[in-house]
Amino acid sequence: QVQLVESGGGLVQAGGSLRLSCAASGSIFRINTMGWYRQAPGKQRELVAETIISLSRTNYADSVKGRFTISRDNAKNTLYLQMNSLKPEDTAVYFCAANLIPVGAGRNGMDYWGEGTLVTVSS
Repeated sequence: QVQLVESGGGLVQAGGSLRLSCAASGSIFRINTMGWYRQAPGKQRELVAETIISLSRTNYADSVKGRFTISRDNAKNTLYLQMNSLKPEDTAVYFCAANLIPVGAGRNGMDYWGEGTLVTVSS
């Protein structure tokens, strides 16, 4: 059973930093993409940053460019999001997501989501 487990959320003052982690566990054949999404109260879930592993490419939402950095530890199947210069508008539940192929599941990738971790930025 594949699972994504996030950690690292919390309360921080504006201008501060946090680092989120997402550990992927289970029998995984290949990870195609991994990314971070967030959902603020009353708003739709939005992409924050993603890494397309086969292309070695990363994408960021305009609102976080220059402040957030996505990275991955391949050996540990762990994804990170370093968040600097945090703003109150970054307050949201942050979700880790992956498109991956479990062992024995064929060739098509499947989408998995973590349960989310809350980030609160106070002004």
